[in-house]
Amino acid sequence: MTAEFSRAFDLVASAVERRLVPGAALGIVRRGAVPEVQVWGDAQREDTVRPLQREHYFDLASLTKVLFTVPAVLKLVEHGRADLYDPLGRHLPELAWLQGSELPGRTLWQLLTHTSGLPAWHALYSWSSDPTLLRQRLLQERWPLGESVYSDLGYLYLGLVLERHLGPLTQQPIPPGFSWAPPPELSVATQRCPWREAVMCGRPDDENADAFKGAGHAGLFATVDGVLGQLGGWLEGSLLSAASLAVMRRPATPTRALGWERAHPNFSGGSLCSPTTLGHTGFTGTAAYVDFDQGLAWVLLTNAVHPSRPARPNLHSLRQAVGNVLSAMNSSQGAAQMPISPGGPT
Repeated sequence: MTAEFSRAFDLVASAVERRLVPGAALGIVRRGAVPEVQVWGDAQREDTVRPLQREHYFDLASLTKVLFTVPAVLKLVEHGRADLYDPLGRHLPELAWLQGSELPGRTLWQLLTHTSGLPAWHALYSWSSDPTLLRQRLLQERWPLGESVYSDLGYLYLGLVLERHLGPLTQQPIPPGFSWAPPPELSVATQRCPWREAVMCGRPDDENADAFKGAGHAGLFATVDGVLGQLGGWLEGSLLSAASLAVMRRPATPTRALGWERAHPNFSGGSLCSPTTLGHTGFTGTAAYVDFDQGLAWVLLTNAVHPSRPARPNLHSLRQAVGNVLSAMNSSQGAAQMPISPGGPT
């Protein structure tokens, strides 16, 4: 473990010792360096106890949006099969029957940046247990469009767009360390779900993602090394074209880029990261950040909703503390390595 990052690891270790969360994994990678990872606590405490291991898969929840859906849409654009400013109706022509609705005219960019006016959420899983019927019903729903809010529904539609071009999401290539359906024995448990009458383990915590059997807003799982590999690839510029990466980082609103949150006051990644930092959190207790100026990325994965959603702790302060420590230590390391001229730093 690198000494300058030990304080960040200690913060997470303390959170597990204080039983803030049952288990946690913190991974850190610098541009061009070997990742550093530590894990603590338990992958599961009900109905059995299983210690957390580095190879365990976490339910990423809304990190699915930025680690899968955003880059997948950008790949469609790179291959000339879509444009970010295409109206949704171009890719889902069934929406044309919604006469008087503005939804078919909303653009992929608006859906990606949560500026479409779609509602935040709906209990779609209560409509049907058949994934095909759920998709058909979603394409026939007349949603009220209002003020821009963070919207799972927007990313469900983006998932349908991807399916039209690529086929089922769960059959698409994903990076090593990612899975749509990891083995339960290698999965980190989330809630005991009253709807499904079981502890969720290797099955999406999000009811809508579970019902759709592959969705654009949630449902993907990954190991800490899997997420770090993707974040490190973005730091190195090896996973997307330079043009796509620039668009993904482009400011879309005062607090958001393409899917990702941008650094802003009270940002969950802390106040010491650079203005170019992108971050995102997931309901299950996950978070990922990429600071392009500092060449630093980190991922903090927890099972905060295990065994109960109502008991889920607020992790905002922990995430900020970890981010601030890492930014301070990383920038100090960089300053220590700068050549010194007689007139001061060069």
